[in-house]
Amino acid sequence: SRISYAYFPTTSIVSLVYLMQDGATDEIAAVGNEGVVGVPLFMGSDTTPSRAVVRCAGCALRMKGRLMLEEFQRSAGVQEILLRYTQSLFAQIAKTAACNRHHPVNQQLCRWILSSLDRMPSNVLEITHESIAGMLGVRRATVSMEAARLQTAGLIRNGRGRITVLDRERLEARACECYGGIKREFG
Repeated sequence: SRISYAYFPTTSIVSLVYLMQDGATDEIAAVGNEGVVGVPLFMGSDTTPSRAVVRCAGCALRMKGRLMLEEFQRSAGVQEILLRYTQSLFAQIAKTAACNRHHPVNQQLCRWILSSLDRMPSNVLEITHESIAGMLGVRRATVSMEAARLQTAGLIRNGRGRITVLDRERLEARACECYGGIKREFG
């Protein structure tokens, strides 16, 4: 679809989601306070094959796409930071695709929770199992079962539409290598 604005999340998280013809979705990347939704605008396009879906509600700054492109073309500093961000975004997309193909759901869920927390000001995520399932491309029951296991292990507190991380260090130990790789890339 056509995009007219760039969004800079400040306290929200936006998932870039690919929608299949049968209605299935998979998250290909997440954007928080480290990035921008609207990369195609300064890469020479005003369309994108993915959807942007607010994963965790909050605030964002909005900029007209035309102004974004003008600033990109005018300023070497803006150009450098946006291109560096785009490289990190591409790395996140690649690692997410590999993770979804090669790692079990329990590790993917840990990666997903941790990546979300990295973009939030607290250790609490306001999101349903249904939404997480849509991002991971699995059934809600699978997310609920894995979240229950993490709660039993004392790593999270799992409530209705809310996940609170209690032991981040142990949660990181359960995540796949992709979490550390994505975090290093954005660092």
